[in-house]
Amino acid sequence: KMSCGLWKETLALAEDYLSVCCASQMRSLAQDLEQQHQARFHSLAHSFLRQCGLDPCSGLRTVMEELVGDGHLNWGRVVSLFAFTGVLARLMQEQKSTKPGPDPGLEQDLGQAPGACRALAETIADYLGEERKDWLLENGGWEGFSKFSLSAREVSHDSSMKTALFAAAGVGLAGLTFLLVR
Repeated sequence: KMSCGLWKETLALAEDYLSVCCASQMRSLAQDLEQQHQARFHSLAHSFLRQCGLDPCSGLRTVMEELVGDGHLNWGRVVSLFAFTGVLARLMQEQKSTKPGPDPGLEQDLGQAPGACRALAETIADYLGEERKDWLLENGGWEGFSKFSLSAREVSHDSSMKTALFAAAGVGLAGLTFLLVR
């Protein structure tokens, strides 16, 4: 990997959120979003796993390209990406824990708990921290996200800021729905 500071920051943030440590701003917004669209996120994650099977990372990459491929990347879509990936990681871990004993030939099985989170986090970091680096830099990097998050949280729940966040994410979810439910 390029020793790009932005890639490392993105990986750290993605890994932190997906392993549910301490990226409290991302967690708070992503959880709000997930609650607001709970049924949709869960059905999308189930469809996603049915389609992507043992290769969730390349599937996630396709989803990210679809989510922001129209050139309209914004923090709302970034949050929806984290929320979706969080739902996905939990679902993979649940499936792993309910499966009968592992098939020795399938060591690369779906939810190698920390390994799966790391791989999904790296997929996010590759995409946002390398390919979308220019957008991140133009928008103040993760410090810019923190400012966005604070202003989103300062306003009340039914405010235009939150509405705008969820509307932007809704556009992303519509893209996901189109991609995964055909």
